[in-house]
Amino acid sequence: MAYYFDRYEGRVPPEPLPHSPARELLYQYLATISLVLGAWYLWWRWTESLNPEALWFAIPLVLAETLAFVGLILFTINLWRVQDYPVLSPPASIRDCVDDPATPDRPVVVDVFFTTYNEDVEIVQRGVRDAKAMRYPHAIDLRIHVLDDGRRPEMRAMTEAEGVGYITRDNNLGFKAGNLRNAMEQSAGDFIIICDADTRPMPTMLERTLGYFRDPDVAWVQTPQWFYDLPEGTPLPEAMSRKLGAVGRGIGRTVEAVFGPIRVGEDPFLNDPEMFYQVILRRRNWANASFCCGAGSIHRREAVMQAALGAYADDVLRRAGEDAAAVRKLTSERELGPEVRSALVAGALEEQEFTPYKFHVSEDIYTSIELHGDPVRRWKSVLHPWIECKMLSPQDLLSWTVQRFKYAGGSLDILFHDNPLFRGKMSFWQRVMYGATFWSYLGALWNVVFLLAPVVYLTTGIAPVAAYTTDFYVHILPFLILNEFAAMVGTWGISGYRSKLWYISFFPINLRALWTVARGEKIKFPVTPKVRQSGNFARLVAPQIAVVAVTLLALLFGLLSWALGREGYTLGGIVANGFWAANNILAMGGMIFAAFWKPEEGDDELEGVPA
Repeated sequence: MAYYFDRYEGRVPPEPLPHSPARELLYQYLATISLVLGAWYLWWRWTESLNPEALWFAIPLVLAETLAFVGLILFTINLWRVQDYPVLSPPASIRDCVDDPATPDRPVVVDVFFTTYNEDVEIVQRGVRDAKAMRYPHAIDLRIHVLDDGRRPEMRAMTEAEGVGYITRDNNLGFKAGNLRNAMEQSAGDFIIICDADTRPMPTMLERTLGYFRDPDVAWVQTPQWFYDLPEGTPLPEAMSRKLGAVGRGIGRTVEAVFGPIRVGEDPFLNDPEMFYQVILRRRNWANASFCCGAGSIHRREAVMQAALGAYADDVLRRAGEDAAAVRKLTSERELGPEVRSALVAGALEEQEFTPYKFHVSEDIYTSIELHGDPVRRWKSVLHPWIECKMLSPQDLLSWTVQRFKYAGGSLDILFHDNPLFRGKMSFWQRVMYGATFWSYLGALWNVVFLLAPVVYLTTGIAPVAAYTTDFYVHILPFLILNEFAAMVGTWGISGYRSKLWYISFFPINLRALWTVARGEKIKFPVTPKVRQSGNFARLVAPQIAVVAVTLLALLFGLLSWALGREGYTLGGIVANGFWAANNILAMGGMIFAAFWKPEEGDDELEGVPA
């Protein structure tokens, strides 16, 4: 059977971003100055710049700017420094990974779990074969299991042919987390590698990651996910040389010298997770705050079970306490007798599920929170910067939207209903890092204000500031320029500006997730499709198209009004809001383009074929 990704089998993953102490120091210097200038700008905004005749407009905007500045502070802390864990030699025995001298001297036992529901058998089979090919310099007991929540005879037949385990169950309770729990009950590995149905482990995965577990406090290691089927695009100098010859090539090289490598036509959905793994998550190692992202992670069974037992006990006691309060309210008793309290605890024990992995749409980050907040043991997490597995990317905007909504909704559900920032034994910096993650999903609220603000001025002539004078530009331009330079240095080698633009365009997805959680609805557990979905996805970008259309009309109206000399329209206001409007249009453009993107010529015959 033909698979569209067969042509990508020879691709080699990129190396980790090189760490430059000099560049890191420069980033810290620029970022600090940027934050000082930002604070100065906001002080001026609150104290001197508000338009007293339009406070209905001025206050929401300055409030949005302030909340966005809080996000910038959190992002700066996140990017502050790189502190990779040393890569240690692979353990020869399980005794190398524990403190207990009584532990028997035997090979390490590793369970590899492939979770699957409705994915094509051959996709899973390729991952299984790659897992069987993983190298290790010592004796090792490697046990590969396919966890099939689809209960399919053809999947069982594949596992029998490959000589690996097949684990299923008679229900889908807890979805992926329940699938993992069921597998843990039927396995006994010291360590567990979690793979999605399309995960393809590299030969080096075991030999380069198990060494971290020589530290008995390391609970899990997350490796970067790499989508090996992403369109690679064309380097900017080459693309420009096709249009302008040698002059274009020179211009392209000059631009790349300033902004780093740029490729034209790559990754239409911004699926490449390099920014997330190599910058955001990697730079949380110093705070012991890199969290698990599911596929491509390796877990110490002892840590998962210990944290689960602690969380289970807390949940039981909390439930018993709630029941006790209800009983006291009904009986008007101030204290309950020991027999009643014991009965309530027993009832809570029967009702509460024991879940090594939280039954939640974001079970990976939820479990990370439980481990980082464990009051008994100070567990450590590691982001290993080398790519050790490859996966398939969403190939259409529908699949991409399903995945992003799940990420946003799951994170917001944790924030609202089991906020980790105010419980557990996490360190201050761990709370800051998790807070940065949750804060980023709230950004849709103030991003809507940023999208509407230039439209309001351009259509009414009403300004949120007292005047667009030299004083305004003196305060805002140094901050904006230094902030862009700091971000460019801090994310050197990655297109950080493109990520920023896409973040703005996420607003409908994040707003929908926020509204769903606020209404108390459960975020569902949809499986991200592994085949390209056919059809027209314009409906998915209707809000972005509306923003572009309204902003363009507002821009034309504003320019015409300024040319006619209408009241409120000044050159300073038109320049400021014109650039702002153009940035918003550019931000929406990436997602709109992705909605109409088609595979390269020659892929059409494979559309709908398992990917």
